[in-house]
Amino acid sequence: MPNSSSISEFLLLPLADTRQLQLLHFWLLLGIYLAALLGNGLISTAVACDQRLHTPMYFFLLNLALLDLGCISTTLPKAMANALWDTRAISYAGCAAQLFFFFFFASAEFSLLTIMSYDRYVAICKPLHYGTLMDSRACATMTAAAWGTGVLYSLLHTASTFSLPLCQGNVVNQFFCEIPQILKLSCSESNLREVVLLIFSGSLAFGCFVFIVVSYVQIFKVVLRMPSEQGRHKAFSTCLPHLAVVSLFVSTGAFAHLKPPSISSPVLDLLVAVLYSVVPPTLNPIIYSMRNREIKHALSKVLQSALFQIP
Repeated sequence: MPNSSSISEFLLLPLADTRQLQLLHFWLLLGIYLAALLGNGLISTAVACDQRLHTPMYFFLLNLALLDLGCISTTLPKAMANALWDTRAISYAGCAAQLFFFFFFASAEFSLLTIMSYDRYVAICKPLHYGTLMDSRACATMTAAAWGTGVLYSLLHTASTFSLPLCQGNVVNQFFCEIPQILKLSCSESNLREVVLLIFSGSLAFGCFVFIVVSYVQIFKVVLRMPSEQGRHKAFSTCLPHLAVVSLFVSTGAFAHLKPPSISSPVLDLLVAVLYSVVPPTLNPIIYSMRNREIKHALSKVLQSALFQIP
């Protein structure tokens, strides 16, 4: 049996068995990746360039777009390259880096989503205190805490995972380096530390999710008392998709990392991984921003100014 000191590379899950299907998967992943880049890139540009969008809500949306760009850029380019060049290999260092950055962006994003739910709660339920509670210093501090949480968690999990002795080969049954799949390669008696760390992280994530749900419940209570039916419809059409994406992100991520090995299968693992690593970064620009009138107006101004500058 190989051990971690003798492993120089890992073999990722092939997305297809035939060359035609590999190329089909490449073009599909490329389309998804470009859509995510375009959506999140447009949001970042609009918020950065329009002075009227320099408010707490759009500041958080800018950071969410940046985290989504990082999250999907950690996994899909390597999967696309493997499909295009008909290979499965990723170096040991590359695998560790991929795991670190994905866990960093994903955990920072979930922390930011928690902060965003609090921002909406204060804006709708305590509007008179919004300027005090969500001033620029508070927003910068909370955002820095979200990014710092991502760094801390990714360092802990990456160091814990790759310090384990690996004695079950080097085949990772996933299209990117995922902690549960790496743990399957470790000696069974040595991975308890990382499992406990995952359970602890999952408990904190569940606490954050409960906070998000409670925040939206309070928001819905206020919204239901609104006299305007149009206002209620607008609030529900905005908040419910937010809650749906957060629920998808949390439930599939928790299932992937905390499910018992007995119910694991390559198809199920792949589906769950796509649902929490690819779908949210692609849908977030549509759900959080592209339906927003201010974002659309800012984008039209940016595009118009860009067109006028073309000689």
